[in-house]
Amino acid sequence: MKTTLLKISFIFLFLSLIGAGCEKDEELLWEISPDSETAVIQKEVDGIEFKFCLLNEEGDPATVFNEGENFTFQFSSENKRKDTLTFDRGVIGLSEFCEVRNQVGESLGSPFIKPVLQELIGRGAYPFQPKQVYIFEVPWIDNREAWNKWHGTFKSAKQVAMPNGKYSTKFTYLFNFGNLKTDSLTFKINFEIRQKS
Repeated sequence: MKTTLLKISFIFLFLSLIGAGCEKDEELLWEISPDSETAVIQKEVDGIEFKFCLLNEEGDPATVFNEGENFTFQFSSENKRKDTLTFDRGVIGLSEFCEVRNQVGESLGSPFIKPVLQELIGRGAYPFQPKQVYIFEVPWIDNREAWNKWHGTFKSAKQVAMPNGKYSTKFTYLFNFGNLKTDSLTFKINFEIRQKS
């Protein structure tokens, strides 16, 4: 009887440890959708506040758009710490950053062709001061031929308005701010394009 109770106790302990690990992983996946209370992913990790959202043509965060409407990706990092760090711009080089997928998971591409990032010489090339915010914005339909941001050269993918349907954009990245490194963080926005009523 004692052996059976000991085995059962061990199984419950093991399952609770597995559950605890899964909960941590879920905390690192931040996801919103049209039925979420907010249209912005806004999370703070070790004094760095991350925001990721889509903006409608009026510049407001949204997860539902009208057919034919352009939308803009907006991602920002704010240093809420008291110390100066080095800003990590590597996220813009990810192939999945600003990539849109349809409901069955097929990629529709991103608003730009993967940027060419110039090497930065010396540590601290992008100082990340307390209260400083770095913002990256790019519209889905971008009429510019090419443009520069954070020593990266981007070329427009010449996207067109998307038809009505359900879509998502998602990226995963481990940020490195010099003396501060995050765990791998995943941001996912589920959004919808609806026919005009």
